[in-house]
Amino acid sequence: MAVAQNPMTGQMSGTVANFVTSTRGKQNVVRSKAFKPRNANTESQQKQRGSFKLIVDENQSWGGIIDLGFPEVAEGQTSSNLFMVANLPKAIDKSGAEPVIDYSKLIVANGSLPVMVITEASIVAEGISIGYKTNVIIPKINETDEVVAIAKTTAGEILINKKVRGVEAIGTITIEYPGIQAADVKCCYLFVRSADGSKASKSVFVPLIP
Repeated sequence: MAVAQNPMTGQMSGTVANFVTSTRGKQNVVRSKAFKPRNANTESQQKQRGSFKLIVDENQSWGGIIDLGFPEVAEGQTSSNLFMVANLPKAIDKSGAEPVIDYSKLIVANGSLPVMVITEASIVAEGISIGYKTNVIIPKINETDEVVAIAKTTAGEILINKKVRGVEAIGTITIEYPGIQAADVKCCYLFVRSADGSKASKSVFVPLIP
């Protein structure tokens, strides 16, 4: 990129040959156009575009859950931005003919709070039961924190339950869905938020025992 300020030319804008001109403050800015590759549709590029679309669609499928999971947003960022950065390309499996999401690596929450420790997870009559260590003696952990359990069914339903962390050594949270089977659950995660909702922990994938 070249920057010029010429009293003869004044402010510049528009396209000239392979250059794009514009004005930034009192300076004229000249940028070279990106050269187009000879083949912009290679298999690798197709998978890259497919991976990007997968994560965009996944973000939208969770609705406001992503806002809950990524509250520590800096100025100029959004929770969707943080979700994209956290999951591209780590949560994409490109080993097959088409890229797919690896839900065991998908991150639906992230932040500065300590990660939850799961003690057990299983399908029960009431729904999905998840046990976790409260670890309230660890710095940055507070008994008033909000534990969040979320799941997505193979039909695309979003399930959620929230409760206060508490002070007992082991806590349990249940996502109510009577009659649900392990085969009906596409993915399940656990994370925690501060009581005021300003901070969160990284989500933990919950493998379910039928």
